[in-house]
Amino acid sequence: MKELLPDVITSDVVPNDKLDLVVDAQDICFENSSLRSIYGINCFHHFPSPTNFFAEANRVLAPGGGIILIEPYYGPFATFLYKRLFSTEDFDKKCPKWDDPSRNIMTLANQALSYNILFRDRLEFEQKFPQFEIVETFPLKSYMRYIFSGGLNFKQLLPTSTVPILKFLEQQLGFARKLFALHHIIVIRKKL
Repeated sequence: MKELLPDVITSDVVPNDKLDLVVDAQDICFENSSLRSIYGINCFHHFPSPTNFFAEANRVLAPGGGIILIEPYYGPFATFLYKRLFSTEDFDKKCPKWDDPSRNIMTLANQALSYNILFRDRLEFEQKFPQFEIVETFPLKSYMRYIFSGGLNFKQLLPTSTVPILKFLEQQLGFARKLFALHHIIVIRKKL
């Protein structure tokens, strides 16, 4: 992302020499109303307190600013797969709590957290955070490329040369995206 958008501030909770900053999304180190957007990939479901994250996002985002999250999807294939794939990352659509102090950044995640808060409990979310509106959500269609590139187990299963074929197949099977998607995008905007 930094190559395409040099002004982007890259961060993670774990130090890395390719990052600009180490930031805890539940205690964001930026001034009030100083950010245009927050973009998170596979991180939200690790937050011990999503409530703190949304409070901090409200504080640091400028009016009209947005949150873009890429998170595990809640469709049938993803639900089946995620429940069996990671021993430290549950997929509990029935978990009644949003905040869980036993969850930490690297373990005990609930991969269904975005579903629980932003879909199942959407009315509660809108009541707790009336300054935010969920603008758009959609499942990603790159599930074949994700699986075969090693996205699930960090082991590439097909050569990179097969990417155009997989992309073509995903386009042809677009109708099945809601069944087989592994991730979804959620766009949330801070109201003006």
